[in-house]
Amino acid sequence: MAMTKGDLVDAIAKHTGATKKMAGDCLEALINVITKELKSGGQVTITGFGTFKVSQRAARTGVNPQNPSQKIQIPAMTVPTFKAGKNLKEAVR
Repeated sequence: MAMTKGDLVDAIAKHTGATKKMAGDCLEALINVITKELKSGGQVTITGFGTFKVSQRAARTGVNPQNPSQKIQIPAMTVPTFKAGKNLKEAVR
């Protein structure tokens, strides 16, 4: 089962003893700060958890899923990426 944003807010509130509103505001602030930093071309590292950064994806030729015989050109783009840190990797293993 996937954890939703609401589930995450509930878990943060329960774990910290904060209200759900306060936990929601903190989560929203974290998302906004990370998004703003990535938009400016920077990266965000949370030691032990991982690194959010921006990567360039090259243009490539793909296949139209509605018509597999038709080739389409996929443009180059900038995409957000996340690389898990050592502690997160070990916890998941």
